[in-house]
Amino acid sequence: MLTMLLGQQAVYTKYPCFLCLWDSRARDIHWTKTDWSLQGALTSGENVINTALIPPEKVLLLLLHIKLGLMKQFIKSLFKDGECFRYQCSKFPKLSEAKMKEGVFTGPDTRKLLSDSLFSETKDGDHEKEAWYSFKDVVHRFLENTKDAFYKIIVHRMLTAYEFQRCMMSLKVHFLYSHIDCFPGNLGAYNKEHGERFHQDVRDIVSRYQGRWDVNMLADYCWMLRRETEDGNRKCVRRSVNQKRKKFHRQKGVNV
Repeated sequence: MLTMLLGQQAVYTKYPCFLCLWDSRARDIHWTKTDWSLQGALTSGENVINTALIPPEKVLLLLLHIKLGLMKQFIKSLFKDGECFRYQCSKFPKLSEAKMKEGVFTGPDTRKLLSDSLFSETKDGDHEKEAWYSFKDVVHRFLENTKDAFYKIIVHRMLTAYEFQRCMMSLKVHFLYSHIDCFPGNLGAYNKEHGERFHQDVRDIVSRYQGRWDVNMLADYCWMLRRETEDGNRKCVRRSVNQKRKKFHRQKGVNV
């Protein structure tokens, strides 16, 4: 969705990051290089195909999406015949096998696994355990409403564990790896609710269009947002408990 708003190419592109020229195809140097050339103006060319709808400096990175992206890369790195992967399949029997293998989870699904002690005990090997526990540490001490004073050390520990676990460097992982300073201190308090709402809305749209991502799907989502934000003529009037009780008794007397 962010690539569409910024006019970037939506498919697998070479420079998906709007902050720097991170090469998504250079996987051999993803875990060794942190300093990339800064992204210039988003003009047509390279991976920019349309005019940006919003200025890049006003983009807020939704922490829910970062959390789901970290969860996705961890699940994809699991041994598919291991105890951990089999347990999560039994935990969510309604999810398809394809979504299980790709680590496609919602916010509530991720919270269930984070609070499940049995899932934590099914890890195969030290690398899986370290990656999972460090991920939980990042969720509770960085991706919540407030950031821990040592959040950079906590995030670095998780990224190191992900590297040993042979997790892929996705765009969301790259934001933590190279742009950790771009996350404001109070970002979680602002975007947690909005991130959950956005993900649920997109899930409904994807279900309606059966996974087909095109211009019609995006237009439908935009119209849905506009209908929900338009000011209606009817406004809700706040009433006290006594006022509600009096109104109820008057209506009851009229019905009699």
